[in-house]
Amino acid sequence: MLKASIPVDETERLNALYRLEILDTKTEERFDRITRLARRLFDVPICLISLVDKDRQWFKSCVGLDACQTARDISFCSHTILQSDIFVVEDTFEDPRFVDNPLVTETPHIRFYAGYPLTLSNGFRVGTLCILDTRPRHFDEESLKDLQDLGQMVVSELESHQTATLDPLTGLSNLRGFERLGRQCLLKCERYQQDATLMFFDLDHFKDINDRFGHQEGNEALKAFAGLLLESFREYDVVARLGGDEFAAVISHDKMLSPAIGIIHRLRQTLAAHNISRAIGYQIEFSCGCARFDGQSPLELDVLLKQADTQMYREKQHKQRND
Repeated sequence: MLKASIPVDETERLNALYRLEILDTKTEERFDRITRLARRLFDVPICLISLVDKDRQWFKSCVGLDACQTARDISFCSHTILQSDIFVVEDTFEDPRFVDNPLVTETPHIRFYAGYPLTLSNGFRVGTLCILDTRPRHFDEESLKDLQDLGQMVVSELESHQTATLDPLTGLSNLRGFERLGRQCLLKCERYQQDATLMFFDLDHFKDINDRFGHQEGNEALKAFAGLLLESFREYDVVARLGGDEFAAVISHDKMLSPAIGIIHRLRQTLAAHNISRAIGYQIEFSCGCARFDGQSPLELDVLLKQADTQMYREKQHKQRND
């Protein structure tokens, strides 16, 4: 068996996949109808929408296979994402890359595979729409075109899902996106026995900015703070605007040390520099609360959010008493 190589843009590719906020979500009819259609159209027993994660391929839609994921190193789809065209294996018994693959020699006994690489508008290939058969078969030009058309439908659905989870003003995840991606992050921490920290941010005196300078300037302050959050956090951290002047972030980390204090310190420094460079009559300031997630004794995202909100409110009250 020949394992697929890792794409040269793997880090960026994974970030594009995670920004879709779709891994480990429930089945959805808009994806299932495409896999059902593909199975009927090509007369195959199995059709999958497979998303290639770091160590696994996870199935957003799966028809004809009793599984929700498999290891990446044995997946056919990890080969598909290395190329821009449809990847076809007409007979796995005749292909040295797959003849001894456990997906061939054991259940589901794959003899034929065709996969369309799901390529987002930013150019990253995050997974495949693939069809599988337990017998070898020929795949002609008309079939290639049909699979391409269906694959492009999947991409459209993936990107429309992403748009629905983004805040239009700041470009960060919105509340819906935060809930989906935050839960995904916590599930991964629980799986790998890692810890996480949820941080809740609330801008200080934001109502005064709107009242004195207008809502347009208030929007500019929100966008500026969102940009500084992105600078302070890692690319793979979950950062969101929950609504109004409330923001939140979830970071995963080792049990021994949380980077939360360092991130908050860095954010305050960059925010101070921003306020100095833009002396326009007001200062952007924030209060913050944190809640710790223990991978061995996990709490739900909404519980962590309430804990962090409570701590943030205490900090805000302390500031008000000392003003």
